[in-house]
Amino acid sequence: MGVEKEKLDTSIIMDEDEYNLSIEPILMKKGKVYSKAPDRDPNEINTHLKVGFEDVIGEPSSAHSFDRVWIGSHATFELVKFFFYRLLTTLLAIPMAFTLGLLFGVLSCVHVWLVMPVVQSFMMLLPSAQKIWRSLTDIFIAPLFQSLGKCLSSIQIQTPEN
Repeated sequence: MGVEKEKLDTSIIMDEDEYNLSIEPILMKKGKVYSKAPDRDPNEINTHLKVGFEDVIGEPSSAHSFDRVWIGSHATFELVKFFFYRLLTTLLAIPMAFTLGLLFGVLSCVHVWLVMPVVQSFMMLLPSAQKIWRSLTDIFIAPLFQSLGKCLSSIQIQTPEN
């Protein structure tokens, strides 16, 4: 009767299906334990704004501050960034959403009711305008450049060798 020196290793071997079945009732009772956060940037238009502490402040290997200073400054950076983002979005999100909604509404209206009818009108007139433009260039511009080409084609430039 002395001190036991043996170590007992205990392990339970379960199939993956059996494991999933055994944990399912626990998850059902509590609801969703791990709910996925909604993706607020599905088109990834703001990937350039994913700025971390290491992207802004980096110490080269030749100059290191104390570890506690580094951890404290990292925590301060993240906390201030989080706090001011929340504060500014609280103050500015609704007025900016209103302003941008108004702006995009006006731009959409102008595009649908002014710009596109004008563009479509020009597209209908372009074939006839193209024929008129081609006729004008054939009558006035082409003969001028043909005569200039014939006049300048007789000029020869020679450079003396030194």
